[in-house]
Amino acid sequence: QVQLVESGGGLVQAGGSLRLSCVASGRTFIPYAMAWFRQAPGKERELVAAITWSSGNTYYADSVKGRFAISRDNAKSTVYLQMNNVKPEDTAVYYCAAADSTDRRYGYWGQGTQVTVSS
Repeated sequence: QVQLVESGGGLVQAGGSLRLSCVASGRTFIPYAMAWFRQAPGKERELVAAITWSSGNTYYADSVKGRFAISRDNAKSTVYLQMNNVKPEDTAVYYCAAADSTDRRYGYWGQGTQVTVSS
């Protein structure tokens, strides 16, 4: 079994920065990709950023391009989300997810970490 544990959420003022971390543990696990999703109250969960584990190719939602950066540390089985110039609309619960190499679907999820941006 694979466990994902997020950390780094909290309260930040608009324009500030925050870094989220997600550590994968459990059985030996090399994902195809890892990603950050978020869900705001009353809204559907959306993909924020993703990174492929071997090549490091990245994807960003238009709403966060130029402000957020996703990175990974293969040795530590950790993925990060650096959030800069945050906006109140970034307020949400942020979830880490991992896609298995067999089906490339995000089948593993963390418990979520709350990010609140005050104006």
